[in-house]
Amino acid sequence: MTETAGGVPRVAVVGGGAWGTTLAVHLSRRGPVVLVVRDAAHAEALQRARQNVRYLAGVPFPGTLAVSADPAAVAGADQLLVMAVPAAAMRESARRCASSIHSATVVLSVAKGLEQGSLLRMSEVLAQELPAAAGRIGAMSGPNLALEIARGLPASSVVAATDEAVSGHALALLASRTFRLYRNRDVIGVELCGALKNIYAIAAGATDYLGFGDNGKASLITRGVAEMTRLGLAAGAHALTFAGLAGIGDVIATCSSPLSRNHRLGEELAKGRPWREIEGTLPGVAEGAYTVDVALALAERHGVEMPIAREVHRALFEGKSVQRCLVDLLSRESKDELAGFERWLEGAGRA
Repeated sequence: MTETAGGVPRVAVVGGGAWGTTLAVHLSRRGPVVLVVRDAAHAEALQRARQNVRYLAGVPFPGTLAVSADPAAVAGADQLLVMAVPAAAMRESARRCASSIHSATVVLSVAKGLEQGSLLRMSEVLAQELPAAAGRIGAMSGPNLALEIARGLPASSVVAATDEAVSGHALALLASRTFRLYRNRDVIGVELCGALKNIYAIAAGATDYLGFGDNGKASLITRGVAEMTRLGLAAGAHALTFAGLAGIGDVIATCSSPLSRNHRLGEELAKGRPWREIEGTLPGVAEGAYTVDVALALAERHGVEMPIAREVHRALFEGKSVQRCLVDLLSRESKDELAGFERWLEGAGRA
């Protein structure tokens, strides 16, 4: 690891994609940070270019940002450890760092996905792999398009932890005048919002490409939020979280922006391209494609209906055309708009 200007890093970010790099740059504007990436070749390329040419071109690294491929580089980060890897890599990444994590550091997941097989949220994965840090784990989610934040454009997000001292600590280190942060104790809701909204961004991208219009897209997004909320309530989340920054805020950004990988995936599917062909051409991970199976399994566990997510799955993995999926959604029988919420609303305030 190259020594940073200003001393030993007390903050570490694990994950060299666009979001991890953005947060590392953002944090290093205040003090020394180490960005830990997966392999030595990537670390060397980042250090040599002093920017992430592949994922965040044109955003220079401050002199206070060091880069390493050694998991032990997180050892000095006694203030904050940010886990910014895709959901599929979270368990392995945490395991690699586990023996080096400082005993006092707050661990913050910023991934927006769910684990295949276990159906666990990322904070639950981290608690399993980092048991000594279980009481100091939080999650951050919201309308956070990486390139905009890296360029200093205004944005907001939510830091969730059951212990407000944990969320407050992370907020104090991350918040700035252009990156406004809020706290929320509903970790379940914040993490489910971050994961589930990607599914509906795929559908929104498809409607945009096919020219379904603003009314049609707004209808699809709104019913998508209803699906998210039904599942969240059944899983123990608070209903209002889905109306906040982690919910509707992130849905608006991800379903509307050309910077969204999930939105782009939907556009490509609508062109008739199969997922296996699209997957390797995206500029990063489109988490919605890896989350939809888990979401449907959770929905089955809790007895929740998710027709839009089901059609996204069919378009991705069952060879059904996007056009047919959308037509079938439009052909569904009309029902009470709030159908399916009644049996969960009583418990909506328990989170």
